[in-house]
Amino acid sequence: MHKAAATKRIVTVYESLAPLMDERMRRQWAAAEARAYGWGGVRAVSAAIGMSTNTIHRGLLELAEREAHPEMRVPIRVRCEGGGRKLQTELDPNLMAALERLIDPSTRGDPQTPLRWTCKSTPQLARELTAQGHPASASTVWRLLRLAGYSLQSNRKTKEGAQHPDRNAQFEHIADTVQAFQARGQPVVSVDTKKKELIGEFRIAGREWQPTGEPVEVRIHDFIDTDLGKAIPYGVYDVTEDQGWVSVGIDHDTALFAAEAIRRWWRKMGVKVYPAARELLITADGGGSNGNRNRLWKVALQGLADRLGLTIRVCHFPPGTSKWNKIEHRMFCHITQNWRGRPLISHEVIINLIAATTTQTGLTIQAELDAGHYPTGIKVSDAELGTVNLQPDEFHGDWNYQIAPTRKKK
Repeated sequence: MHKAAATKRIVTVYESLAPLMDERMRRQWAAAEARAYGWGGVRAVSAAIGMSTNTIHRGLLELAEREAHPEMRVPIRVRCEGGGRKLQTELDPNLMAALERLIDPSTRGDPQTPLRWTCKSTPQLARELTAQGHPASASTVWRLLRLAGYSLQSNRKTKEGAQHPDRNAQFEHIADTVQAFQARGQPVVSVDTKKKELIGEFRIAGREWQPTGEPVEVRIHDFIDTDLGKAIPYGVYDVTEDQGWVSVGIDHDTALFAAEAIRRWWRKMGVKVYPAARELLITADGGGSNGNRNRLWKVALQGLADRLGLTIRVCHFPPGTSKWNKIEHRMFCHITQNWRGRPLISHEVIINLIAATTTQTGLTIQAELDAGHYPTGIKVSDAELGTVNLQPDEFHGDWNYQIAPTRKKK
């Protein structure tokens, strides 16, 4: 078997058996796999499942002793549950959050998969964490990264659109603006439209547990059902509180639909968390219904600012960098995983699946059907655009701007 395939098999088997094995059984199983792997097996198994090489070597010694004396049935002592040294995350509950803050600016990868990779070395991350008051060794950082779904990989060329000369500067501008809003206790949200989904018995990528030989049957061809239509999920993710809102539309993905979704988030969730808010920061892609060149988007934000009584600040991501938007890898990817393999037979099913999405970090999501009609093709004249109380930033005013209310909120 090819080494890469063998490693993948080891990970798959370990994830299945680990909950069923005690400490002794885990190290002896790992030792048996290392021996079957051949040369470099200990290091390969250690890297695959995150078990110390010393532990695997101990398992090899135990296997050798059992094979040398098969007549001996002396039980090997197993530590009681909870024995041994406490995990660093138990001693320092804020360690994982501190690590995520360090690696977030340099994290890359497909936002629709839990596998991510980071370019900072574990010794460097350990030094930075220790300097911040979170003592951690390089091995501890390695273990936490593996648990969080990170892996160490080499460079690979990816096509991310045009490389704008101010791309990195815009990333830094967004990061600084977000931190400033959070320091003032003002809300920060990341918004975007998730991939549209057909409603009905259509195939959904992924798998789920079913009785053997009884898969869910779906249609062969993915032609839209005119009676059921489609679902357009527009999401609003609260970056600070790790909470999300999704409006599931049935008509068109327009700027008015996007603004209405943000309004619903504020009425149902935002105002409860930020009752004294005076500003709202929105980070968004550069295209689509909330694009920086979309005139209707700015007009819709003016109406939203007037209704909420908030000054709305907007920061757009540079062209070709939509996957860096927080909502992609902190909310949408988890929603996709939650409904993998399940036909989305109704809007109610979609809403229930979205609302049932949670993560170990505490993500909670509310969802609601938006049955409103949002026609396309609405033109915004220069005169109408001129009524928007728009103030561009000094740095890239086309990407960064704010819209203040023109009248008291209703």
